[in-house]
Amino acid sequence: MRFAVSCPNVGDPARLVSLAVAAEAAGWDGFFLWDHLHLVRGAALELHDPWVLLGAVAQSTSSIRLGALVTPLARRRPWKLAKEITTLDHLSAGRVVVGVGLGWPADDDFAAFGDVADDRARAAVYDEALDVLDGLLRDGHVRHDGPAFHVGADFHPTTVQRPRPPIWVAAMTGRKPLARAARYDGLAPVSPVGGPMSPADVAALVAALPPHAEPYDVVVGWDPAFPADDYAAAGTTWLTESRWPAGDWFDELAARVRRGPTG
Repeated sequence: MRFAVSCPNVGDPARLVSLAVAAEAAGWDGFFLWDHLHLVRGAALELHDPWVLLGAVAQSTSSIRLGALVTPLARRRPWKLAKEITTLDHLSAGRVVVGVGLGWPADDDFAAFGDVADDRARAAVYDEALDVLDGLLRDGHVRHDGPAFHVGADFHPTTVQRPRPPIWVAAMTGRKPLARAARYDGLAPVSPVGGPMSPADVAALVAALPPHAEPYDVVVGWDPAFPADDYAAAGTTWLTESRWPAGDWFDELAARVRRGPTG
């Protein structure tokens, strides 16, 4: 079992980078940032670009895994994201994990910017973008002609990690989301009712996964009502500690980080 901090991309950027440094010093295995533009538009949150922040994290740390949990591919150009991931993988000497998802909320993070909000339409773009991203991260040679993207690429350099950095796919229950996750390197389960999942919920989702390659990661938000061993028995390989960005969330998360993953 490995342990990570999943931090909203909210607040003072220097404090967010310092939190990643503190997490590495306290023995956490990963530091991941959310990827939102508004999150909740009416809350007027101060959000910063996670990929710029992760570049600073890469230069300020030496061992902790890092990435975004999760990047919504339906609003990203996959070639631009591939170049950001590749650059970050070089800056971090091969420590990047790529978390991807459909994205949420559809109104405040998509429709507000003229992007398609319909889930099915976004899922079609997401699947196509994921195919393109996978190819660009593997060897950089991609010839793709699809409904959303037309790509003729010969990217250099390739990523430090070979054949590419691991890709974790966020998914709820359902045949298509789980099939998508099974094609890659990990599943980041999302509870249909929000909040962390119980070990029993995780076990049911893992049992529903189609056949997939091994090793395979299952990355779960930690409900403190359950011990880590219960999650491990359910098939979890990573537990993430997080807070919703309201009230004294940063100070609460920072205090939890300083205690270490088992503190």
